[in-house]
Formats: sequence, structure tokens, C-alpha cells
Amino acid sequence: MKSIVCEQPNQLKKVESKRPIPKAGEALIRIQRIGICGTDIHAYGGNQPFFTYPRVLGHELSGYIEFIPNNELGLKAGDQVSIIPYMECGECIACRNGKTNCCKDMKVLGVHIEGGMSEWITVPYTHLVRAEGLTLDQAAMVEPLSIGAHAVRRAEIQQGEFVLVIGAGPIGLGVMAFAKDQGAKVIAMDVNKERLAFASEWAKVDYTLNVLNNPFDKLVDLTNGEMPTIVFDATGNAKSMTEAFNYAAHGGKLIYVGLVKADISFNDPEFHKKELTLMGSRNATLEDFHYVVDTLKCKKVDLNRYITHRTQFDQLIEQFEDWLTPEANVIKAIVEI
Repeated sequence: MKSIVCEQPNQLKKVESKRPIPKAGEALIRIQRIGICGTDIHAYGGNQPFFTYPRVLGHELSGYIEFIPNNELGLKAGDQVSIIPYMECGECIACRNGKTNCCKDMKVLGVHIEGGMSEWITVPYTHLVRAEGLTLDQAAMVEPLSIGAHAVRRAEIQQGEFVLVIGAGPIGLGVMAFAKDQGAKVIAMDVNKERLAFASEWAKVDYTLNVLNNPFDKLVDLTNGEMPTIVFDATGNAKSMTEAFNYAAHGGKLIYVGLVKADISFNDPEFHKKELTLMGSRNATLEDFHYVVDTLKCKKVDLNRYITHRTQFDQLIEQFEDWLTPEANVIKAIVEI
């Protein structure tokens, strides 16, 4: 079995190993598509929190079930599936309260444990979502889109309210699309004008703002001085996440979707004056995965333009560095096996 390992920062290596043997309660999956995400890029660059080397990367995955034990989910060999890559303990307070996405002892494929940048992988069958009716590309994109869907669900958006999404990367774009689906008036903010143009066309956002062009005053104008009632920050940038406090309305919500390896600080009097609600949004749940699968089946989200780059598994190592440059204009890259 071929796998690609991140041995240390800035070093990928192809290795050969035996095909994994499923343990009790596990299925064997033949991987067909692997999405490349910010976590993989940060791990490659040495900037991913909670990460140790060496590690097989990859957690945006789709494939076919090769083997599965008898199960109550009705899954069977040959089914096309998406993989939920968050391995929760099932016992901590978060898990007992149904919040498996923020398990106290979470193990994420490709971060804490070996990921799916391999020809085969074994996972608990409870972490499989049937993806019949989707393409293999779509099935691999269910995971990153579910992160955006989860953040939007936490925000409890009301019809017609102003929602600001900072960061027009793959996760931020998903947040925008699902916020629009909830009836919000969505404002996209980024430093990259090409990304903003893409957000306008793909996610159908109502307004775009460039961070470099005095966005605060423009937000005042757009919202008649009231500011957005919900602000999502999907940048993973400490400066942006700090400044995001300035953009939320009195009584509003700020949701951090991005993760940064740094401390974030804010002005407490301003925070209290506005009575802001500050939220973290981590990973996604089975409910979010099913919602995204249904959304894709209804063709509400077009992934043909969302996936901008692709390569074959055997060419990934040679291709990976090129995808990291701003000139590459990568929205989402995908690997075919």
C-alpha cells in the first residue's frame, strides 16, 4: 500500500506498507479522493497546533467500502462514502452531551493519528456517511463544507440579518454559502480581490470588502451604522481575529471558525458594552455531514468551480509546493487515486 508521509516540516515522502486490517467495529475503505486543506498546508509548514511528526496527512476523504461488518446503519461493501475524520472518545462530558466535535480527547485523522493520504484506510463504520448520488469529488468535499455548515448552525442566523464572513478561503466560502442559504445578507471580507470576486460569483454574497480599504467605515455605511449582528472569522490569522471584535454589532455574535497557534486578546470594556457572544466552532457533527450531503444532492452548492486544482496521487509530492504560492490561486485542490 502506498502512503504519503509528512516526515518533518517541508518534507513529504512516499512510503510502502501493508494494507491495514480492520479491527472490531471498523471498515476498510479504498480511498479515491483526498482534498488538500489548510491543516495539511500548516502541518507541512510546521505551523499546525496539536501536531506531531511523522504523520500521514489527509482528512478530506471519499472512497468505497471494501469490507464492513454487519451494522445497524445499513452500510455494505461497495458503498461510496465520505469519512468523518474526528475520532471522539465517546465518554467525556462533550461526547455525553452530543458534542462529539469538541471531544476532550479528540483524535483527528491526519493530525493526531494517521490520515487518509493512502490507498487504504480503516475507520470505525460509525464514521462513514453514505454518499451515493454524489461524485467522488463531492463526497470528499463534504468534510470541509461541513465545518462551515456547523459554524452557521451554531450562529442561529435569522432571516435578513447582516452577516460578515472574514476570510474567503475554502472554509470561509462554505460559511458564506450556508449563511446565504439561511437567508442572511452576507458580506465577504478578504485581502485578496480575486478571492472576493470568487465569493461574489460562487457564494452569491451580497457585498464584498477588501481589508486594505478601510472596511470599518464601509461596514458602517452598509449596515446604517449598526454593524453586522454575526461575524465569522475564518482566517486563522491572529491580527484578523483580534480586529474582528470591532466589526460586531451591539448584542452580536463573533464566531471563530479558523484556528491560530497564538493568543487572542480583546478590550474588555468594549466587549461588555456590546454584550458580545464569543464562540468557537470546531469541526462538525454527523448532523452537519448529512445536511451537506443533502445540500449537494439538491445542487445548491456548485463544486465544479470550488475545486480549482487536481493531481494524481503519484504526482502529489512534486505538485504540492506549487500549490502553496499565491500565484497558484488555489481555492481547493484534490488528489485522485
